[in-house]
Order: sequence, then C-alpha cells, then structure tokens
Amino acid sequence: MGRSRRTIPEELLLLALDPATGTTAQPQSLDLGLAGAQLVELALAGRIAPDGDRIAVVAPRPTGDPTLDCALELLRRRGAPVRAVHWIGGPRLGLRQTYLSHLERCGMVHAVAGQMCGVLPTTRYQATDNEISREIRARLDSAIRTGVPPDPRTAALAALAHAVGLGKHLYPGNEGRSSRSRLRDLIRHDPMGGLVAHAVMDVQNGAAAQPRRSPAPAGRQAAPGGRAAAEPARGVPVQPRRGSMARVVAH
Repeated sequence: MGRSRRTIPEELLLLALDPATGTTAQPQSLDLGLAGAQLVELALAGRIAPDGDRIAVVAPRPTGDPTLDCALELLRRRGAPVRAVHWIGGPRLGLRQTYLSHLERCGMVHAVAGQMCGVLPTTRYQATDNEISREIRARLDSAIRTGVPPDPRTAALAALAHAVGLGKHLYPGNEGRSSRSRLRDLIRHDPMGGLVAHAVMDVQNGAAAQPRRSPAPAGRQAAPGGRAAAEPARGVPVQPRRGSMARVVAH
C-alpha cells in the first residue's frame, strides 16, 4: 500500500479534529470508529473480507502500514473469522494517540502543550494545513449535495462519520438536519463500510455484550407479561455486560 494516499482512519481523525480547540469530537466513539476504519482500509487493500457479520483474513501479507499491519496480524492470529462487533468492541488503548502521533510525524498536525485547571498537563493537536481537512470535508459535502453515489472510500468514511456521531459536529443545528440525514443514507453505498458502521453503533448500544437468546422450550411457564421465565442455558456461561471503553490520554 502506497503512503501517498491517506488512510480512512487518518481521514476520520482529521474530520473529528476541531480547528478552533485542537480537541477531537466524540472522543470515546471515535476510538471505536478508528478500529472500524482499520477494517475498511484492510478490506480495500484486499487483506480481509466480510463473511456474514464476521471478518475473515484472505491475504495476510503486510500492507506496509505498521498500524494496519498490527491489526491484520491480530486478526490472523484469531485463526477463524471474528465478529465485527467483537473486534471493534475490544480494547483499543492508545489507538487514537497512535494516529495523532503519526499525523504529527507526517506534518499534518502539531502538538500544543497546555494545562487543565492550571495543573494537569494536556496536549492538543492543531492542523498545520487546513486545506487537507477541507478537501476531505468537500468530498462528503459533494456526496451529500449531489446525491451521486460516492467512491467506496468516501462512502465508507461517511458511514463511519455517521456511526461515531460526527454528523452533529460537521453539520450542526437545525439547518444541518437534512445533511445529517443524507450522511446517514450514504451508509448503503459501501457494504464493508456499512457492516463496520453498524458494528460501531451496536457496540455503543451494548449489543456486542448481549448474548443471543434461544427460543423458550415448549411448555415452559411464561413470566408475567407474556415473557418466558429467564433460565440460563446449560453449559453456557452468562456473558457479562461490557463496561465503558477505556479512555486514552490525548484529547
């Protein structure tokens, strides 16, 4: 994979950076989106492919991008296709910081040290060339405005932007309502982007931690309200509800 082209995780992060404050919008859901964006980028590179609601490695050779290759190797080690929600909902400590540091090395952002409440050290990131962010935004605006099906990269980026909640950051207020709606509709133009975006939203809604329920056996007495009485399946451990995502240091 050539490095002359920005990856979808990089573009998603640049979209989320606020040029005025140097912070990222939707930081917790953005972490999930970056993990999902890696899957889309690997799919576009021909390294993985969807298998129902799972992700299968089809070509384990490296892409040349260290961060993507790390994700590819982790997927390969699973040995079997993994559900997209389980992959995206897994621990991703430092992923956002990894991409921020990469963008800084590439000269697209620069770190600004500061303090919170005059005591706690903080680091914000300002874009060094707002033209790059404007170009990315223009692609989304064009797809929303014209209604012409976008290319797979733009469609996937739009799907992920919607999934992590960037719509209200990019198109705020009542005047942006129709644009947010059309941004959501772009999810249908890329199957892999759609699969990943829905997985991101499922993780946020807690669906990844919900065990699949089997039909109640015939003759079981229903609980009040018409619902079968709860009974753990034999030999199947009850899955704990996933806790909140770990926070990364950088904002």
